[in-house]
Amino acid sequence: MSTLAPLTEQQPTLEQAAAYALTLAAARSDQAAVHLTKSSGLTVSSRLAALERLEFNQHGALSITVYCNHCSGTASTTDLTTQAIEQAVGAAIAIAQATSADPYAGLAEPAFLAFEALELDLYHPWELTADEAIQQVIQCEKIALETDQRIVNSEGATLESFSGLTIYGNSHGMLQSYLSSRHTLSCCVIAQQQGQQQRDYAYTVARDPQGLRSLEWVGHEAAQRAVSRLGARQLVTQQTPVLFSADMAPSLWKHLAQALQGSNLYRQSSFLLNRLGETIFPAWLSIEERPHQPKGLHSTPFDAEGVSTRSQPIIAQGQLQSYLLSSYSARKLGLQTTGHAGGLHHWQVSHQTADLATLLKQMQRGLLVTELMGQGVNIVTGDYSRGAAGFWVEGGEIQYPVHEITIAGNLLTLFKEIVAIGSDLETRSSIQTGPVLISSMQIAGS
Repeated sequence: MSTLAPLTEQQPTLEQAAAYALTLAAARSDQAAVHLTKSSGLTVSSRLAALERLEFNQHGALSITVYCNHCSGTASTTDLTTQAIEQAVGAAIAIAQATSADPYAGLAEPAFLAFEALELDLYHPWELTADEAIQQVIQCEKIALETDQRIVNSEGATLESFSGLTIYGNSHGMLQSYLSSRHTLSCCVIAQQQGQQQRDYAYTVARDPQGLRSLEWVGHEAAQRAVSRLGARQLVTQQTPVLFSADMAPSLWKHLAQALQGSNLYRQSSFLLNRLGETIFPAWLSIEERPHQPKGLHSTPFDAEGVSTRSQPIIAQGQLQSYLLSSYSARKLGLQTTGHAGGLHHWQVSHQTADLATLLKQMQRGLLVTELMGQGVNIVTGDYSRGAAGFWVEGGEIQYPVHEITIAGNLLTLFKEIVAIGSDLETRSSIQTGPVLISSMQIAGS
């Protein structure tokens, strides 16, 4: 199955449709922008080694936004005929005429736009038939079910392969597009021992199918993770060091990103308001955004407003260097856009050479977190409280699994109490980081 070939054939026609919508809208407004997306792909899932779902998907829409005297209106259509586009433009104009003026609304300034989008090698279709995809998920799940006799049930295996086209243009003269792909294989199984059941999962994801880990790895990893959690206990309430595993560590940085979002800042609902330039981490810690990594899962040549993405420091030697701003939030704050309309793009967190085993030795006694639950984070105050599961560590060695506990603290304090970041990098997230060791957190248990 080549999910992208039809999109490459459609690309010139879709760009023409976007250009037509833009021409119509620009003629009837002060400013206009068009955003067109098209995607196609395959989803296959199995359960207990039998096919459960097979779907071929195609999605797409054209969205047009107009600005008239600082009043904005947006309308969209999945029908790209001339008549449908004309109706969508008319609807956007009508909406703008009925809304209140906002002096901060409008396009990003031309100086920031990606008039020539970088080629980032994001497009790698998977030549995979539906039958081959079915065989892969069934085989992956069989491997997981057969890895250990304590694996007694399964929530299934899933393979997804998608390709997409993104087009953005505006009345400043920009009209750019790029193709991308994304492929994922995952498996989730349930282990049982002495009446206790535990579930866990594993997955692999890449732009290029050649970058995926093997289906054997996914199956074995899912089973081993589930089995390792058997015999889990509660901990007594205490204060102790906490080590976030590499796949859990990105969640900490995502809370940071949320607090840096312009919309939270201009609403004065962030614990990092007015802290630009302040030291909020240890001096050895830095975070750099690198949005142009070839084949990067979160690489992009421009943001949702057509603003060129660029490498930039977020944290430098512990100091906060940048907020995450769209053009609208930047105007509200009296600053400049940072190219973050639509989210962040590939953060690289600094780390030491120590791997997870070395960090366990450094911690000596404490909690290794391998699962987080709930959303108990207050971005206004920085208060942090989330359900967790993982492993108890004594003498630098894992002793037994734990569950049904809560870990808590305040993010400003936790950030300053990071003592080490490991070299075992999580590369599947928008934030590339190793395991994060925090000197002390409150654990609520039995």
